[in-house]
Amino acid sequence: MGRDFNRVVYDAVPAPILVVDQDVVIIDHNLAAGELLATLGGEKGRRAGEALHCLHASETPQGCGRSPSCPDCVVRGSVNACFQRGGVTRQKARLDLCGGDEPAPAYLLVTAAPMEYQGRGLALLILEDIGELVELRRLLPICARCKKVRDQHEVWHQVESYLSKAMDIDFTHGLCPECVAELYPQYADKPN
Repeated sequence: MGRDFNRVVYDAVPAPILVVDQDVVIIDHNLAAGELLATLGGEKGRRAGEALHCLHASETPQGCGRSPSCPDCVVRGSVNACFQRGGVTRQKARLDLCGGDEPAPAYLLVTAAPMEYQGRGLALLILEDIGELVELRRLLPICARCKKVRDQHEVWHQVESYLSKAMDIDFTHGLCPECVAELYPQYADKPN
């Protein structure tokens, strides 16, 4: 098992993986990252913020890493930290990406790991979508009476249908002991 096997494994990983230099210029990527970059119109040889269409990459003609917002960038900061400390970094991030009429937030778990190839210091940058987890952790507007949940489009849904659609969760139903006692008092005191 040689280089071809390693490339097959690299391309089989479903999360986008970028190989970047210290300026976060994309040197290589796996298939998942290639699909993402093709969707966004990005390519190798550009800084990650430019290829991913980060909102801040276009704030200055010098591009990604040069705007006043860039020192706070989790992607750039993760890459810098992995080079400085020589270890793996993992951070959650919200990136504002240019898409359509308005910026679109992308919630990612950003992992950066240092590596060396042919005497050159590089970083493996893994971008995992955690948008569903972030959505679940947000406060859900829920009706105090009927328990319907309001989505981002101001539409009200039964909690089961909302969670089923948003998180691909299936439900089973039963009755808690308090509801059994209230609805079926004749069964409330009987052992299971």
